[in-house]
Amino acid sequence: MSRDEALRPGDLPGLLGYRLRLAQQAVFRDFAASVREVSPGRVGILFLIEANPGVTQSRLSRAVHLDRSTMVGVIHTLEGRGLVERRRGEDRRTNGLWLTRRGRSLMARLKDRIELHEQRIAARLSAAERAQLLALLEKLQEK
Repeated sequence: MSRDEALRPGDLPGLLGYRLRLAQQAVFRDFAASVREVSPGRVGILFLIEANPGVTQSRLSRAVHLDRSTMVGVIHTLEGRGLVERRRGEDRRTNGLWLTRRGRSLMARLKDRIELHEQRIAARLSAAERAQLLALLEKLQEK
């Protein structure tokens, strides 16, 4: 076999995890080229904070399936960039998270590019196929 000859994939094409990983890599490559300011995971966190002003770190970490210590670092980074701020919670034992003015401005700028990214990655799917894919992926993530 020459160095440039493609490897035989064996059983890989029939494995869901393999196909999902290749699809994820393609989506992340396009996202990184389109949205350079923030990683896909951090954009997801910003979307959740925007939609749930005052959410606690622990609720947010459960929602995105990150352990609390990892979430602390992510929030610290977003806070350091001036995108998120912590405010004292109602019960004074917890802090809520809010987007700062800078965070809201960034999200407003990114949403159009994210929408174009979504259109590009789904361009070969019909609207019905896109909806079906979303429904199937949701089924896979259910416990």
